[in-house]
Amino acid sequence: MKSLHNVPAPAKLNLFLHITGRRNDGYHLLQSVFMLIDWCDTLHFDVRTDGRITRRDLTTALPAEDLTVKAARALQTFSGTHLGVDIQINKSIPAQAGMGGGSSDAASCLLALNRLWDLQLPRAVLMQIGLKLGADVPFFLSGANAWVQGIGEQIQPIDIPSAHFLVLKPATGLSTQAIFSHPELKRDTETAIISGFLAHPFGFGRNDLQAVAQKLCPDVNLALTWLEKKGLQPRMTGSGSAVFAHVGSDKLSQFVDSAVTLNDVPENAVIQLCSNLPVHPLKSWAS
Repeated sequence: MKSLHNVPAPAKLNLFLHITGRRNDGYHLLQSVFMLIDWCDTLHFDVRTDGRITRRDLTTALPAEDLTVKAARALQTFSGTHLGVDIQINKSIPAQAGMGGGSSDAASCLLALNRLWDLQLPRAVLMQIGLKLGADVPFFLSGANAWVQGIGEQIQPIDIPSAHFLVLKPATGLSTQAIFSHPELKRDTETAIISGFLAHPFGFGRNDLQAVAQKLCPDVNLALTWLEKKGLQPRMTGSGSAVFAHVGSDKLSQFVDSAVTLNDVPENAVIQLCSNLPVHPLKSWAS
């Protein structure tokens, strides 16, 4: 195998995100449900025999040392392979959105190169490599929607009903560090249980980061208000500025054809009508 093209890297939404405490080392303890959606980046991989790792950006310009390059180097070092790779990335998932785009790219990179370089590493090993790259990477490697705890490393697969979601990413992004270091961040939410979530999967809990985000980024308020005016119940996802709302079957028809063309969308915002995914599209690529 010399190439793998059109490799998907799906985004995620946090259906809720509670901060339940903080460790002595400063890491926050959380509970969340991470849900895969069909808003994807697309990656292309071509093997090199000289050991070099290169990347070309087909759309959005990325930092030289983005997570995809770091993932390729980490896997190369771990495996000891003499092979390299040319990576091309077509970015669609917005940056600083809280949708895990960079982490998903890194996970798809690890899965693709595990096949392309014929390493045959099991999923558990890839997840160990991924955790060193970022807390969200193991989720995307796990292959399924998940109940997530700890600092993001405790991942339990969970079934979520099929549904549609309107996702709105305002023009301004948000820094994860700025939110988690904010003195007003709520860090003592009571521990939840899975059965409580399953009783109301699209209305359970809240995002504990949202109140701070609204103070730091006025565009978050604009996005939330826009969705509320459409008769939806929005919340923020992750630690970025994107917000989303579940779209029930009774409201779906008004967004199917017009969601991306409505002329009252906040200026320079990106909007997408998404469906959730039952499993990661690359789940079968590791065992």
